Amino acid sequence: MKLILAFVIMSMVLVSTWAAPQGNKDVEVLDQSYVNTGTDGYKFSYSLSDGTSRTEEGTLNNESLSVKGSITWVAPDGQKYTVNFVADEEGFKPEGTHLPK
Repeated sequence: MKLILAFVIMSMVLVSTWAAPQGNKDVEVLDQSYVNTGTDGYKFSYSLSDGTSRTEEGTLNNESLSVKGSITWVAPDGQKYTVNFVADEEGFKPEGTHLPK
């Protein structure tokens, strides 16, 4: 479980870095929420003025963490990208139209 969690965190850091705002424009938080469901899991989401948004939900299943979510961002060329993902005991599984199958 620790290996899966470390991989999920590392992957999210990389995706967040790729989706970071480009240039010197100010970015505002338009909406955000966080719900801690105690020992059962968590949920969070946010959206930013530059078109970036993220949702994530983690649930505890049989002593393993299952995480699913989505992140969307606008690249410097104006193209909008979305990655939907699941991370569980079977590993990290991202999906997106721009990702190879």
